[in-house]
Amino acid sequence: MNIITRTIERIFPPHKTLPVGIYPYQTPPNAPFQYRLHLRIEANGEGILVVNAKTVLHLNQTAAEMAYHLVKQTPEADVLALIAHRYHVPKEQARQDFQSLKQRLQTMINTPDLDPGTYLDFDRRDPHSTDLSAPLRLDCALTYKLTEPVGQDVVPVERVRRELLEEEWKIILDKAWNAGIPHVIFTGGEPTLRPDLPDLIAHAEKLGQVTGLITDGFRLTDAHYFNQLLQAGLDHLMIILHEDDEQAWEAVRDAIQEDIFTTVHLTILHTDASQEIEIIDRLAGMGIKSISLSVADPALVETMHVVRQAVAERQIPLVWDLPVPYSHLHPVALELTEGESKPSGAGKVWLYVEPDGDVLPAQGIPDKVLGNMLNDPWETIWQKH
Repeated sequence: MNIITRTIERIFPPHKTLPVGIYPYQTPPNAPFQYRLHLRIEANGEGILVVNAKTVLHLNQTAAEMAYHLVKQTPEADVLALIAHRYHVPKEQARQDFQSLKQRLQTMINTPDLDPGTYLDFDRRDPHSTDLSAPLRLDCALTYKLTEPVGQDVVPVERVRRELLEEEWKIILDKAWNAGIPHVIFTGGEPTLRPDLPDLIAHAEKLGQVTGLITDGFRLTDAHYFNQLLQAGLDHLMIILHEDDEQAWEAVRDAIQEDIFTTVHLTILHTDASQEIEIIDRLAGMGIKSISLSVADPALVETMHVVRQAVAERQIPLVWDLPVPYSHLHPVALELTEGESKPSGAGKVWLYVEPDGDVLPAQGIPDKVLGNMLNDPWETIWQKH
């Protein structure tokens, strides 16, 4: 270390990061503006902020500190003095930044159909590029049963000894929350075949987790059942579109009308991309917010690229990192570059739990079981990721 570096560090010492941990906040019952926050502070000082168990934000160190003081209800004058001193900025600048953070959070809280990965203009790092104390998402395959037997032959039922009971899944959700995992996806198979799905969503919501569902959508056309899921606290939804079945299109229409962020997954079946583009146009006309893609056969990858371009031209966001039922090829696998064995976020940003509790880095990577989420300590599982 040279003398110039030592002098700079003496005048401007490195910022001491906040204590690692999870910090919750709930507005009091008489507050006119109701919301709840869960902040996870990482060892590098950055933060993961869960807003109303609905949206996950990735915060740089400065924003994480401001969020920390919001959660702790530190008097604003003290916050401004701390930020101004630690980051060597004028108090007026600190005040503007703090007010901006609060206003953007208020916007998020009041925005319907919010993307669970919305970041507004918060400065953040790509979560794939930094070490995390826990993954950001847990994909829970509740069952490998399918609504229809088509595709059942590719579901890896031979690996799964049994399906976990409702109380066992609740133990897993508790363990995930205590480890700091803010986001849970319920998938399968077809998770709506589990009668306890509404109760599992409600349990995760009560903990404070963001909850998503990946489904063929057929049960969502039952208004009473769909309302059960929404009332339980479901935050976002991906419908695996069976484009030849009008009931599937009815599910998409029903979902778009509700206050829930909805993605549609399209499995490309034809070499003629025009057929798939017609489906994209129909979805765009319905007002769908985002689309996910995969192919029924690796030979259709080139067709997928044409369809992908059509989606981009229609300015519909593409989602690549969500699992899909085993009856289709995993969309993320299509994005791997030569030499990659798994997506960059697998085992780091997300983990995948099979119906018997076994933990994989991601769906479709069965040769690396990290442990069992029900039976093994979380620390042991995470060390192997």
